Amino acid sequence: MKKRVPYGSFPSPIHTELFVKGARSFDQPVVFGDQIYYLESRPEDEGRSVIVSVDRAGRRRDVTGAPFTVRTHAHEYGGGAYAVGRDSVYFSHGRDNRIYELRHDASPLPLTREFNVYFADLLVDDAHARIIAVMEDHRGDREAVSSIVSIPLRGETRGIPEVLVSGADFYSSPRISSDGKKLAYLSWNHPMMPWDETTLTCAEIDDRGFVAVPRIVAGGAGESIFQPEFSPDGVLYFVSDRTNWWNLYRLEGDAVVAIAPHEAEFGLPQWVFGMSTYGFLSRDTLICTYSRANRSYLATVDLKTLAFMTQDVPYDVISNVAADAHHAVFLGGSTKKPTALVHFPSDTSTYVELATSTSLPFAEAHLSVPEAISYPTTNGHMAHAFYYPPTNAEYEGLRDERPPLLVISHGGPTSAATPKFKLAIQFFTNRGFAVLDVNYRGSTGYGRAYRDALLGVWGVADVEDCVYGARALVERGLVDGNRLIIRGGSAGGYTTLCALTFHDVFRAGASFYGISDAEALAQETHKFESRYMDRLMGPYPEMKSVYEARSPIHYAERLSAPTIFFQGTADKVVPANQAERMVNALKKNGIPVAFVLYEGEGHGFIRAENITHSLAAELYFYARIFNFPYRDEVPVLEIANLSD
Repeated sequence: MKKRVPYGSFPSPIHTELFVKGARSFDQPVVFGDQIYYLESRPEDEGRSVIVSVDRAGRRRDVTGAPFTVRTHAHEYGGGAYAVGRDSVYFSHGRDNRIYELRHDASPLPLTREFNVYFADLLVDDAHARIIAVMEDHRGDREAVSSIVSIPLRGETRGIPEVLVSGADFYSSPRISSDGKKLAYLSWNHPMMPWDETTLTCAEIDDRGFVAVPRIVAGGAGESIFQPEFSPDGVLYFVSDRTNWWNLYRLEGDAVVAIAPHEAEFGLPQWVFGMSTYGFLSRDTLICTYSRANRSYLATVDLKTLAFMTQDVPYDVISNVAADAHHAVFLGGSTKKPTALVHFPSDTSTYVELATSTSLPFAEAHLSVPEAISYPTTNGHMAHAFYYPPTNAEYEGLRDERPPLLVISHGGPTSAATPKFKLAIQFFTNRGFAVLDVNYRGSTGYGRAYRDALLGVWGVADVEDCVYGARALVERGLVDGNRLIIRGGSAGGYTTLCALTFHDVFRAGASFYGISDAEALAQETHKFESRYMDRLMGPYPEMKSVYEARSPIHYAERLSAPTIFFQGTADKVVPANQAERMVNALKKNGIPVAFVLYEGEGHGFIRAENITHSLAAELYFYARIFNFPYRDEVPVLEIANLSD
């Protein structure tokens, strides 16, 4: 028999320490012969990112030691920060932005000089003894300049970048054919983002290693290309959304041929470099992940017959597929299991988990399992979300009570909520909160038309979808309509602040490095997103009035719900002054407000003490606002305009 206590105050074994003690996040697995490499981020080590190698038996070792952190700041969000060659590993060090060469059992040696440039999408070109990479040049008083460069590994010019391709505003995904004679890459220009419109170019590489005869083979107006790859026999493959869905294609002469046409997504929004949804097990077999309504599947494709076979694996979210020489690795997670590094040998059709990101020292009965729901919203549209009921193995709510609802608005906004295990959601559901993780219009995973449904109406449609989702759960009798909360980070923080300002539905909110002034964002943010708003709201300053009308900072007097703000001092995407201005306005208006500023943190928190404090402070804030018992250690938090 479960004990009954007020919702929101269930005693819970999911403590904040679990988010950092032994917790890891994985990224960018690479298969090189029999060895597997991946990146591991460690919150307890100041968020240091480490290259780890593991063999098929699961024996692991750190490749990069302290003080090195493998990270790049290209596009601010990074990705593609290392590459593996025959004799060495090459990586970008996040503290000086130089590329280092690490030979086996030696110390890392700097390859590039220390100047104001970032490198990403590193690729080893053994045929020409060089690294090929995307370079983002921040030297001088100008907008950063992107190009694809060659970085020699030997000789007098060792470590000196030489431009191979330039002229576009952005580049990504340089790929070389196995014979070293062809280079493929993506490019795009302002005001497009890579999920809006990209161009795929394939060029010859001459005997000196320079690019010759570049030819556009796919992409252009209204088409997003993702992850070009050469197969082992030199055929160029890629993902395109030309039919509304990101599907697999290959180039046959001048013809683009569909490989596995499905109403499903084989691609992703390219927020970071180095993303991958497929790889080649051999010249005849491709392995890939695809998703329907943001639930993932694993499949293989026979490249001769185009036979498509979905594999039986117990994962709901699959990403970062890498393959080579008859075996593959990927990151896989489920609704009840944290993300794991999974090895998939093609000759056995079985899988082995080589590493797990987090251990869970509590019973599975404590975990809330999400339900995919759809519901009507404005103008005849449907929106989608994952609903998590409050779940605790030992406690349940009072009989005459409904749980508080925490609505999550994801970041991006061109991104998605998925059903993968998220300890932060379980932190709240295990204490008696219901959670609604919303895929508002503009989210990925439902085809291009749904993704484009946010164009011109950001700050309106996304907000409406969160509001209508909360109302739908109230109407179903699942949650307490007087205890509706909304939270979000970055673009999700903007949706959160708009919902709190322009709608009288939510009774509290939490903004993590959220946008309060759309006009300031358009003027101040970094190059990668500097024209993103042109598509989401309209060109600036031509549509200045729209930016002002959708900026919560100009209407702070309407925001009457208590709100907590979290921000890093080193955030270059959404500067701290966006939060500070909103906090000052709420203080002036007498609204309960808290402001937590973390020194040195950027756009997202990576230090252990800040990760744990932000969770505890958020929960404590809700407990104070809604007056339910707080059973955890009280964090340091000052709430203005709230009496004891």
